Amino acid sequence: MPDFPIDWVRDSFPALHTGDNFVFFDNGAGAQVPRTVLDAVQHHLLTRNVQRGGRYGRSQEVDATIQRARESVAIFLNAREPSEIAFGMNATSFIRIVSLALADTLRDRKGIVVCEMDHEANVATWLALQRHGVQIRWWRMRRDGSLDLADLQPLLSSKTRLVACTMASNALGSIVDVKAVACLAHAAGAEVFLDAVHYAPHGSIDVQELDCDYLVCSGYKIFAPHMGFLWGKRPALEALPTFREDFIPDQIPTKIEVGTFVYENVAGMDAAITYLEDLGNRVSPNGNADSRRARLLSAMDAIRNYEALLSTELLRALSKLKGITLYGIQEPRFASRRVPTVCFNLEGVAPSAVASSLASKGIGVRDGNMYSPRLLERLGIPPESGVVRASLVHYNTLDEIDRFVQELRKIAHE
Repeated sequence: MPDFPIDWVRDSFPALHTGDNFVFFDNGAGAQVPRTVLDAVQHHLLTRNVQRGGRYGRSQEVDATIQRARESVAIFLNAREPSEIAFGMNATSFIRIVSLALADTLRDRKGIVVCEMDHEANVATWLALQRHGVQIRWWRMRRDGSLDLADLQPLLSSKTRLVACTMASNALGSIVDVKAVACLAHAAGAEVFLDAVHYAPHGSIDVQELDCDYLVCSGYKIFAPHMGFLWGKRPALEALPTFREDFIPDQIPTKIEVGTFVYENVAGMDAAITYLEDLGNRVSPNGNADSRRARLLSAMDAIRNYEALLSTELLRALSKLKGITLYGIQEPRFASRRVPTVCFNLEGVAPSAVASSLASKGIGVRDGNMYSPRLLERLGIPPESGVVRASLVHYNTLDEIDRFVQELRKIAHE
């Protein structure tokens, strides 16, 4: 396996070379985009900024762009067919679309399992169904920031309709064994809805292997512009009674794509996957993988291995800071159980003050509840003040971690 081509990666992202030496450690809120994505968005707006469905060439090019992007995302997820991919504004809106549709198909299965670890988007949308008679069961997070399958099993019964959970915590970085979740849920006759938003930039996804029923993601976390997509098994999507105008056929994926989405951003999503394929070629043992899926797997495996180094060094360096409290999986030897996202607090310093001080030094992190207030409450942290979160991706470096930790030492008055 070739060494990770970090110089090529960083050269691919124009935002890393604007001259201000800014450190992007807030990637969990949205990652930067490679040049190929910027070019794709610009080219779309310049040459085919029209509505799809027309008989003229530019309109037909929009149709082709969307279909090409469906095929790319389907390969990225290893979906059975491109028609299982629906495009829209963001992951949250898709969770709501599915939740409202399921509300009309509950029958005698009114149980839904939700997780304390999740982003609120994958919690509140399901809690809103309580007015439809849904009975919520909570899969509680353990104090070490993990979800244990032994705690899920007793929550499942013949009344369970759905288990909703994340692939990786957007606050703690903890990875969930969602394949085992699907196995348990299906044994009880329930479906599984996965939030892959935070995990997707960090590792490969194979919806067939995971055997989930639905999965949502946000393109702007995977080096694309702001957009979202939903995948679902064809029978599950076809059974959803979604809202649509009368002239829209009751077939996937158009029955799920409410209104007009942002075509140029979908073109950017397609280009982001092309960037990952280019990375895959560079890190493939033979220098040129045999298929698009193989190239993507090579890229995501290389990202996973490189980010394990980032996670290990980040945990090691932070653990030595005076007065720091780290949350979630903390031991560097368990870096494989997480992505390089770390939440912490410094004794006697408000999270907002830490983030502001780092911002003044050209380092972007996030403070607050990370849209996971229930997770923070479980850890005994007031959601109104929250934590500091550093969320890294594969264009970040060990040197940036060193700079980050040096500034934290100053804030902690070491």
